[in-house]
Amino acid sequence: MILFVEEFPAVVPYRAEEITIPADVTPERVPTHIVDYSEAEQTDEQLYQEISKANVICIVYSVNNKKSYLCSPFTVCVCLRVPLILVGNKSDLVEHSSMETVLPIMNKYTEIETCVECSAKNLKNISELFYYAQKAVLHPTGPLYCPEKKEMRSACVRALARIFKVSDLDNDGILNDHELTFFQRTCFNTPLAPQALEDVKNVVRKNLTDGVRDNGLTLKGFLFLHTLFIQRGRHETTWAVLRRFGYDDDLELHQDYLFPLLKIPPDCTTELNHNAYLFLQSVFDKHDKDRDYALSPEELMDLFDVFPYVPWGLDVNSTVCTNDQGWITYQGYLSQWTLTTYLDVQRCLEYLGYLGYSIIAEQESQASAIAVTRDKKHDLQKKQTQRNVFRCHVFGITGSGKTGFLQGFLGRNLVRQRAIKEEHKSYYAISTAHVYGQEKYLLLHEIFPDFDFLSETELSCDIVCLIYDVSNPCSFEYCAQIFKQYFMDSKTPCMLIAAKSDLPETKQQYCMTPLEFCRKHKMPPPQSYTCNTAVAPSKDIFIKLTTMAYQQTHLFNADEMQKLHQKWHLDVFTHCLVHITHADLKSSTFWLRASVGATVCAMLGFAMYRALLRPR
Repeated sequence: MILFVEEFPAVVPYRAEEITIPADVTPERVPTHIVDYSEAEQTDEQLYQEISKANVICIVYSVNNKKSYLCSPFTVCVCLRVPLILVGNKSDLVEHSSMETVLPIMNKYTEIETCVECSAKNLKNISELFYYAQKAVLHPTGPLYCPEKKEMRSACVRALARIFKVSDLDNDGILNDHELTFFQRTCFNTPLAPQALEDVKNVVRKNLTDGVRDNGLTLKGFLFLHTLFIQRGRHETTWAVLRRFGYDDDLELHQDYLFPLLKIPPDCTTELNHNAYLFLQSVFDKHDKDRDYALSPEELMDLFDVFPYVPWGLDVNSTVCTNDQGWITYQGYLSQWTLTTYLDVQRCLEYLGYLGYSIIAEQESQASAIAVTRDKKHDLQKKQTQRNVFRCHVFGITGSGKTGFLQGFLGRNLVRQRAIKEEHKSYYAISTAHVYGQEKYLLLHEIFPDFDFLSETELSCDIVCLIYDVSNPCSFEYCAQIFKQYFMDSKTPCMLIAAKSDLPETKQQYCMTPLEFCRKHKMPPPQSYTCNTAVAPSKDIFIKLTTMAYQQTHLFNADEMQKLHQKWHLDVFTHCLVHITHADLKSSTFWLRASVGATVCAMLGFAMYRALLRPR
């Protein structure tokens, strides 16, 4: 009541009316609703109902009456574990302080944030009392500091250690002047003057032998500063840092920070944009200490140190490219991030949050790192696309060579594939392929061979890859049935892969040969493939797959069309030569068909050549 009227009444009522302090008159800019309680007028049940709604409770005692220090409301409030402010009123009646008597009580009960002595009659510390009450709610000491041990709590240390590591842009274990200035500007929207920086480091030097190294602040020095802030009653400084880096009152990363709102319309995909790739590149460079363009297991664990768990499983090394030692390369690292963004964008947002993307890249949230592509139907209508990731589903019976095909895409021949443990195998493979000078990502997904039921997700892709084993006579039939039942009437392009082409070819037990099947359904001819090579398998077939997926939504110019047709005709001719059997060589019917085919190809080629030369 004195807070508003600023005059001590002749008759003090047992209980003041409820009042609200407007937000615009408080330092923290939050409204404060004050509810008074009187033990003389209200019961313990009414007390419990009131304090159960409270964010903070001020326990008022009389400094000239020691019996009032531990009144019955105090016991109830402690049980509810609500932040408490001890208020020693009537300080005008005594010449001594009650702090020595109250201090043991404060040490015993961690719920007590602070103690304030005031005088309602003299208007002493009345405004300060409610400031500390607001502060106890907005910047509580309890989650940060343990008064018994006189040290920060482990959860606070973990959070600040992560903040230090995120802010250590070059990963050298210290915050240099540039990093400290960036940190200060990020958290408090103002840079530190050079002299202020030196003053901070001098304070640390005086108290810690290893708090400053190479004129930069170490993690120990960083933690010491925050301990000092808290001990001196400036814990709002530590809270400002924690909240800027996404932490809530329980020192957990807030869900709104980890998962910002991102609207994704139906039939659209998600990719990383240019700024996101630049950020991830800087993270890679930060942890690739030996500059070998690959992350060793130790370097990878160092990168994941800011995560609460290891985000990548054991299968990641068989999902992306690695070097000869099995370490994830720079290309494989970016590919894994691309895969996560495409398949599970919410998980990608979470991971970027742990890395501090919004802080380091100075963006509003991780959502700014995501590019939501246009609906595929619109791409087909516009005859162009900005998409950089194309999805290919790989079908085939067990043992047809699907896994070898995926691993071959990552540059692994059969010898390297045999070294992969069963529990480390992956149903995905992703890497880059160049299409007309542009780098695109091709995502291969091996589909479990279940002919009776394929889900909508398993059927939704940019291109279909049907694999059969040339040495297994029963292998092609499954591919033919899958195509006829699910893809024959769709607009999704399909390619037939003749896997294990290093083995003797066996006639397939089907009503027509694979080549005849492709001709009938206007598919490209079967593409021979083997990963049983001395070096890394050829990537030509994967470039073709990416080109077909890209071609579906892109309008080529005349030069590109001419190159594409020439390439496919050459592939058809090469394929025909590869698949000639001894019986065919002895057959006059074969040579007649070959002659007619060659003539038709020549006529078509000449007609196309004239059409391209015709002035427009």
